[in-house]
This record gives sequence, C-alpha cells and structure tokens, in this order.
Amino acid sequence: MVVTIENGFAEVGGGSWLMGRGQPAAFRGAAVRRRRKGWRVRDRGFLDLVETTGAAKCADATRPFLTHIPCAEPIFVVSEKVLVAPASARKDAQLVKVIPMTVRGALCATEFGGEWVVIATAGRTARVQVAEGETLAVRPEATVAWTGKRPTGFCPKLSIWDVLLPRGPRDLLLTFYGPCLVWIEGAKAESRRAKASGRVYGV
Repeated sequence: MVVTIENGFAEVGGGSWLMGRGQPAAFRGAAVRRRRKGWRVRDRGFLDLVETTGAAKCADATRPFLTHIPCAEPIFVVSEKVLVAPASARKDAQLVKVIPMTVRGALCATEFGGEWVVIATAGRTARVQVAEGETLAVRPEATVAWTGKRPTGFCPKLSIWDVLLPRGPRDLLLTFYGPCLVWIEGAKAESRRAKASGRVYGV
C-alpha cells in the first residue's frame, strides 16, 4: 500500500485504512466507515476504520505538518496524532501513564508493525536517537511516537493532591529509555487560565 504526501495532504488509493477522526477530507468513489471489532480497542475514540474504493486525501487543518514513518520495527504512535495508516499495520493499543499511580490523563498509543504510518502534528517533528543506557525526558504534549521500551511518567514533586485534584500535577515528563527512537514536536505553553480551569496534560 502506497501513500503520497503533497501540499499538506496524504493521498492513498483504494483499500482498508485506519484514519484519524474526520478523515478523509476528500475522496473519489466511496469511503465507508466500518465498525472496529473487539472489547478492548483502546484507540477506538481516535481512529476509524475506513474502506475506500478510490483515491482519498487526508489532512487536518489544526495539524498541518505531516511525517511519514516506515514501521520496519514496532513503533508506538500517540493515537490522536495518527492521520492515516494501512489497517493491517496496526497491532495493538495501550495506555501510557503520564501521572504516576493513575490512568487519569494517560496517553493512548497505537502500536504499528510493518508498512508505515503518517502522523499529523501542530508543529514540525524531530527524530531523536537515544543510545543504550541513556534516557530522554519529553513533555507529554510534545510526544509523538517512539520505539523500544514503554516510557514512564515522572513528576519532580508528586503529592496526594496532585493525584486527586482535577488540575493534575505540574511539570510532568515522560522518560524514555535507550536504545530507542523518539519523535517529538514543539510543546505549547499552558496558560494560567487553562491550568485554573482544570485542564491537564495528555489525552
């Protein structure tokens, strides 16, 4: 299955695809959404199964930067940042705890093995290689994709109120352990008003 990226759009032909919500933006022929079967499909809220009979163009106006990632080895992508991928490339999905000791605010990550995935981000992405024995700390909202071990959430000071209060703890980080590759994008600063309203990092 082949994808072409041009003018901010990812174009695919007829086939069975995993697409982000609201995709495709335009298509020829037919594009039919199918029910994703299974009891524990953790990324169901972010990705649709779409069958197309002709060319389909995918793009998200709020996330205009597209990155094509070959999946020669298993790769985990933050589910809400997936734009399009062959349905056969998906292997599983998991929740990654951002706040230690709770799944509140956890990141949903889709695992792909083989073929490729196109991600859509609000900012440009960078690929960082982490060597054996090294670690890399990344803000949760800047995390896009990774290979290797599952990252762990970290907070310099975590009190019981950080776990219980709606605002969540500040200065959250995800720690990645080498050897691995990590794709990141620019992090957007949280406003004081957003924090006061109870908004937390993550999905």
